[in-house]
Amino acid sequence: MAPQRNAGADAEAELPEYAGHYRLESCLGSGGMGVVHLARGTSGMRVAVKVVHARYAMDPEFRGRFRQEVAAARRVSGAFTAPVVDADPNAGRPWMATLYIPGPTLSEQVKRNGPMDPDQLRRLMAGLAEALRDIHRVGVVHRDLKPSNVLLAEDGPKVIDFGISRPKDSELRTETGKLIGTPPFMAPEQFRRPREVGPAADVFALGSLIVHAATGRGPFDSDSPYVVAYQVVHDEPDLTGVPETLAPLVLRCLAKEPGDRPTPDELMRELRSAAAAYDTQVFVPASRTRAQVTPGAEAQVTPGAEAQVTPGAEAGEPRARADAPRERPARRLGRRTVLVAGALCLVVAGGLASVQVFGGTEQTRKTAAAQNAPGGFGEWEAVPASAGGSGMPQCSYGAERLLCARPGLVFAVDPADGGTLWRHDVAGATRSEPPVVSGGLVQPSLDRIGDLEALDPATGEPVWQEDMPEYDGLRAVGDMLLLTRSDGTVTGVDSATGEAKWFRRIPGQAVPYFASVTGDPGDAAEPAAYAASPSADGTGTRVTAVDPATGDVRWDAELEGALTPVGAVADGSVYLLAGGTVYRDAQAVVRYTPGTGDTRRVELPVPVVQAEAGVRGDTVYLMGAGGSLVAVDMAAGKQEWRLETGVSRGSVPVSDGRHVYVTAPDGRLLGVHAREGGLLGQTRPRLGAGSDRVPAALPAPVLAGGHVYAGAPDGTVFGVAGRDPAAW
Repeated sequence: MAPQRNAGADAEAELPEYAGHYRLESCLGSGGMGVVHLARGTSGMRVAVKVVHARYAMDPEFRGRFRQEVAAARRVSGAFTAPVVDADPNAGRPWMATLYIPGPTLSEQVKRNGPMDPDQLRRLMAGLAEALRDIHRVGVVHRDLKPSNVLLAEDGPKVIDFGISRPKDSELRTETGKLIGTPPFMAPEQFRRPREVGPAADVFALGSLIVHAATGRGPFDSDSPYVVAYQVVHDEPDLTGVPETLAPLVLRCLAKEPGDRPTPDELMRELRSAAAAYDTQVFVPASRTRAQVTPGAEAQVTPGAEAQVTPGAEAGEPRARADAPRERPARRLGRRTVLVAGALCLVVAGGLASVQVFGGTEQTRKTAAAQNAPGGFGEWEAVPASAGGSGMPQCSYGAERLLCARPGLVFAVDPADGGTLWRHDVAGATRSEPPVVSGGLVQPSLDRIGDLEALDPATGEPVWQEDMPEYDGLRAVGDMLLLTRSDGTVTGVDSATGEAKWFRRIPGQAVPYFASVTGDPGDAAEPAAYAASPSADGTGTRVTAVDPATGDVRWDAELEGALTPVGAVADGSVYLLAGGTVYRDAQAVVRYTPGTGDTRRVELPVPVVQAEAGVRGDTVYLMGAGGSLVAVDMAAGKQEWRLETGVSRGSVPVSDGRHVYVTAPDGRLLGVHAREGGLLGQTRPRLGAGSDRVPAALPAPVLAGGHVYAGAPDGTVFGVAGRDPAAW
């Protein structure tokens, strides 16, 4: 391919053909710092590569700022920004590659189609507030939020271009007297005290940006940037044309003093209380045609646009319910109508009927399609009334029922209709593991320090209780509970009786915290407990398989790299992730077969950040922070597909062989084609009153009898038919 010439204002003689191993295909746009190219990696994945202008490459200060941009972009979740795939700030021409998605910037959208309507503005404001919450949570201040740095993806607005952002712990400081930013969208403190700019400056910019989206101009307008700067510091904003329902909130964002502005969390709460139709799941401007948002279409980028964002168009598209019309154009129009009508109409349009159980203290909702579904199964959701506190219910399947837990409570749910079968109060810490059936009894205390107890799965009544010595780790494996103490000793307890059967140290494992591994149901005819201890330098890991019934070591192996066990299958093979063991950044998937000693390693084209993994047969599914869902075929020795879901993070992925299921932080359940990697459908969000809180642990979906069950932040447990995610 011939080198691409720069079409920007500051044309350079020739642009490179490659940045790292990414082949540059076309120029998307040019800005003050560099040129953005559409490029492809060796796997064929499309990325947007920003290559800095040659004149800046030798400037040490610029290189420092570029390193800061890469660091800031990497710290922020890919749900609201452009996830960094690769970068080389030390190259002759520094570059950064981010995942690519088509879509116009807010600036282009307003120029092309005029001001947005109130509903679009509300969704835009809510989406950007959520994005700023995510950005600020990791200690980054953007400092240049403006219309050309907001890209309107189908699953919500994306904040791009971290060229002048600054992590709070950065050592790089703004030069004295040097203003950095875009005057119409800068906060007063950026003019008065540029060294003291904090997160509130981004909220001010958000207010200015909403005025621009509502009117086509800014709240402080002039042809002279000096006049704009004076107005920002001294004058009141002009909100003429801003909808009355949003004007008071926008005015608060534009307060002169940072402390008087709302936080992103406060903005989200205000928007929810102002309109029951609050929804940031999808952002599709009314005047855009379907052809403009089709995944794979080329982006239209004007000069000055400096970044693109992740493929995520599929993630935001809600599917028709089983009893709703399936024609796609009609569904889009219907969705806007539902958003205007509010959440109550959303429930009615979904065909939900409400029935009262437990004396009116608990609701179970079931779709009207339940009567027509095979076996009478339709979508349902249940809200246990006494599930005090917060947190997403963590569930598993055992003894022909769903066994779930929230802080202070364990309960059993009928998988057919969501009816609560029993409840049992549990004292102790916030749960991060679901209760399980082990030894024929429900073990409710897998993350609780102190007394152990086991419950009758039919009634929830305690069968045995034992006061155990202090322990730091607890894992149910087969019919045994394995308790690990801080001194490295392990106790094996019979799950059926509570009797301690053995007590010992595990050779080669200083403190063996046993891994929770996943695989095909029924695979582990002889279940094993796995402990892994990476070496101090991370070059190797000792993996030990222990017989839970006796504590005997079944096998022990020294494997290359820092490894974490994530799954086991019937032939005894163990699947492990290779990469960081603290943040679980997966760089490869490893299969070790102890019978033969064979090790197979499949490198990932792009690492999966903070990976959660599940196993189905020869396929390992990885879900990463930022929304990457990856399928690795270990038999073929390659990555089968990669999907950018658009969620900030997801649960351990679970597969039935046909579909892959993942729980999102907002309570959505996503269904993905297991062989092709396409998003097939998703349920609605179930946020609840505590939606500004981040769940500590996302519950994995539960598969049983062809159905899928999940928990949500609003405390509900719900079930859907797994055969057709497109009908959810």
